[in-house]
Amino acid sequence: MLVSTILEGKGDMVAIIPKTATLDTVVAELVRHRVGALVVSPGDGTIDGIVSERDIVHRLSQVHTGLLEESVASIMSTDVQVCAPTDDVESVMNLMTERRIRHVPVVSEGLLCGIISIGDVVKSRIGELEKDRNELMEYITAR
Repeated sequence: MLVSTILEGKGDMVAIIPKTATLDTVVAELVRHRVGALVVSPGDGTIDGIVSERDIVHRLSQVHTGLLEESVASIMSTDVQVCAPTDDVESVMNLMTERRIRHVPVVSEGLLCGIISIGDVVKSRIGELEKDRNELMEYITAR
């Protein structure tokens, strides 16, 4: 299965935030979109970074107070791992496991075109396994 297949099912909407936004805004946007990460972008399809719930908690353990007034740029990850719509989901799953990341932006021709989460990958894998199981059951019962 390809990444593009996942995007066809879930859509290509990506919650973004500018790097100048405060973490107060990040928290509000995470809640509003019901997501675990936001792509940091000026809105032109390019990626400056990614900020996740994990980044916020990590920074909170260091700062304790005043965190919500800090800018996204102060905590965002800038070494963003991306994939293409034509990538195999299994390779993205391996990337997520090896790098211990839960969100991977999808980029086509250098521009952001979607995002997939570990939940999306697991859901697609379960779908594949159910399909295989049903095919095997049909084969067995057809005899």
